[in-house]
Amino acid sequence: MKRETVNAIRTILEEIIPPFIRDSGPMRWLFRRHWGPLVDDIERFRARIPFVTAEEYRSVYERMPRVQDETDNSEACLERIAGTIAGKTVLDVGCGTGYLVHWLKQRMPHLDLTGTDFIIEEGTKQRHPEIRFVEGHVEQLPFEDGAFDTVVCTHVLEHILEFRTALAELRRVAEKRLIIVVPQEREYRFTFNPHLHFFPYPHSLLRYLTPIPKVHGLEGIGRDIFYFEDIA
Repeated sequence: MKRETVNAIRTILEEIIPPFIRDSGPMRWLFRRHWGPLVDDIERFRARIPFVTAEEYRSVYERMPRVQDETDNSEACLERIAGTIAGKTVLDVGCGTGYLVHWLKQRMPHLDLTGTDFIIEEGTKQRHPEIRFVEGHVEQLPFEDGAFDTVVCTHVLEHILEFRTALAELRRVAEKRLIIVVPQEREYRFTFNPHLHFFPYPHSLLRYLTPIPKVHGLEGIGRDIFYFEDIA
């Protein structure tokens, strides 16, 4: 399923269905019909997140079925990211299977691209031998200060409990520009994702990013929020 289709479904679930119905027992029953007991596990996971162990965290994410085809980014977001990159060296934080860095390499072959995630599958490295992959956590990136001209982080920060720690690391390793994409989303009791942070409006994200540098940009793209800033 393409990101654009997922976003259309999310619009119905989050904006059209009234909250008292969205959080109701019948809606939970419908979600269980499709997702099974994982729906309840995700609700408990979010409620207990300050106390969740690393093993529990990993267990939930390993059980999550993949909804989007290959990437969480819409075509519009991909084009916006490509048009905002500054410099030659680019780091994709939370690269997953390497879709974004591969997409960028196909269109901007001059870029020196690196992908990082807490797990890098061997197949990812084999499929993209022209791209460097390094295992690492966003809260403690294994790179020197200012190691990359542009750092990109899409559909990651909504999952991270220590948001400010992760943000500081993204800014630390970026030399020129930081690009962030998160879903524009409302919180409900149960859902089909284990997100920890929710941004119902584009400006909701700004509260997490202070202090915000003078040169920055913010816009809604479909049901996603695109943000960039220049590193002072």
